[in-house]
Amino acid sequence: MPTRHFVKYTFLQVDPAWRRLDDEQRAADKREFLAACEDFADGHLLRSFSLVGTRGDADLMLLSQAQNLERIHEFHVVLAQSGLMKWCTVPYSLLAMTKPSEYSDESRLEVRPAHGKYLFVYPFVKTRAWYALPADERWRIMQEHIKIGREYPSVDLNTSYSFGLDDQEFVVAFETDNPADFLDLVQRLRTTESSSYTLRDTPTFTCISCSVERALGALDGAALTLAAT
Repeated sequence: MPTRHFVKYTFLQVDPAWRRLDDEQRAADKREFLAACEDFADGHLLRSFSLVGTRGDADLMLLSQAQNLERIHEFHVVLAQSGLMKWCTVPYSLLAMTKPSEYSDESRLEVRPAHGKYLFVYPFVKTRAWYALPADERWRIMQEHIKIGREYPSVDLNTSYSFGLDDQEFVVAFETDNPADFLDLVQRLRTTESSSYTLRDTPTFTCISCSVERALGALDGAALTLAAT
């Protein structure tokens, strides 16, 4: 069997009081956070995103991936020891796992490396009526859904599965350089037969791809100096 991966989307919100700390303390807090990220990224996929200006309840998102859940756990334990995390809450946390798709041969067993400027992420739950349909009927309905998605080649889809792992059934992540294309795609998908079987597909997160350093800098408007002075 091909190796499957755990995928974790961790959304962080910083206490505004942290921004009133002196420059040296904030820089030290960010360096500790960055060190934890660099340690995990040595051998694992780690992507960072800023949500400053796109959400009111989250400032930064980390997408981490590993072949076992223990490594995801260890990363977040180390991350929690950083000075910055003492000032953060986790308003949203989405855990999922990769697996082959029932409806398409295009699925991949790991999240692909970064290439788009934006990542649109949301949890997804279907109605129980969907699962009561015969398998061939579900396959037929999903072919229309897939066909429309292929009309927007600038939008790349990553789907991971959360059955029994978290509150949602899927975590859907669309990557693109063109937010307008994604908006048009979602509007088109609302007209499909499969859409009538959607129970929940919110909250939706508009994430701006950037390095960990840039995401940290966006928290307080101060660029991070990697070497302590």
